[in-house]
Amino acid sequence: MNKNSKIYVAGHSGLVGSALIRKLKAAGYTNIITKSHQELDLLEQSSVKEFLFKEKPEYVFAAAGKLGGIYANDTYRADFIYENLQIETNIIHYSFLAEVKKLLLFSCASIYPKFCPQPMKEEYILTAPLEPTNEPFAVAKLAGLKMAESYRRQYGCDFITLIPTNIYGPDQRYTPLNSLLIPAMIAKFHEAKEQKDNSVKAWGTGRPLRDFLFSEDLADAAIFCMNKYSDIAPINVGTGKDVSVSQVVQMISKIVGYKGDISFDSSMPEGVHVRLQDISRITGLGWSPKTSLEDGINIAYQDFLTKLSRERKD
Repeated sequence: MNKNSKIYVAGHSGLVGSALIRKLKAAGYTNIITKSHQELDLLEQSSVKEFLFKEKPEYVFAAAGKLGGIYANDTYRADFIYENLQIETNIIHYSFLAEVKKLLLFSCASIYPKFCPQPMKEEYILTAPLEPTNEPFAVAKLAGLKMAESYRRQYGCDFITLIPTNIYGPDQRYTPLNSLLIPAMIAKFHEAKEQKDNSVKAWGTGRPLRDFLFSEDLADAAIFCMNKYSDIAPINVGTGKDVSVSQVVQMISKIVGYKGDISFDSSMPEGVHVRLQDISRITGLGWSPKTSLEDGINIAYQDFLTKLSRERKD
């Protein structure tokens, strides 16, 4: 990409998209296109077609989609498969017809099998069944990956797919039931601190191992790959290190300043027990993450406090 290349970021107000906007601007890219949901509904085929044919972006970051934690994925299964399939289909197909020079699609670690060799290599995709609680979401993401791959095979499109690990950072949703682990626990601990609750309960046993990547690092990796990577194979993005859910929960409670007891409800779902991606492909190209988990959670908590302050003023 050149600094004046026309770049469209789909999903610019979300966790990943907003980080991309910040990173692109900081790197000196000046011709960035964004559209709010009110201006462009990515579920509407005709609207996406009209927009891409009119704007003719050279580069597309497809960061839009419906995201959520275990509860949301298992409860709103139809919504997750429909909306993600529709958004991916519209963006990929009409990027091809609008002759977009390069497209980068964001997938997710849920596309790996439930019982997958660790660390998970890109070639392990579709080798065994998925985790049932988020299967519809994962199937939609697999379809997007295979769609990008198919357009590359048939038409020679320079469409690539990134597979990020668990992402967190500014501009995430802090709703305890429907959001991911880190924002959900930030909200829980902060509320418990304010209400002077004596205990907080987290889902599961606390034993599962996860890799957590700061959103700004993912944005950095995406820009790096848009400039450096062109291959039919998807590419993992993460830190290459995992940590137990219990350790993360304890770290969040310390950062928030919650002093009460913490317990785990083993009757609640917690997903696969181990999920660590092999990041040797992207590190071999020269990219590596920069933000520690503790620093990233501190930034996320400050973002939470800023948003909470604005909501209370409104």
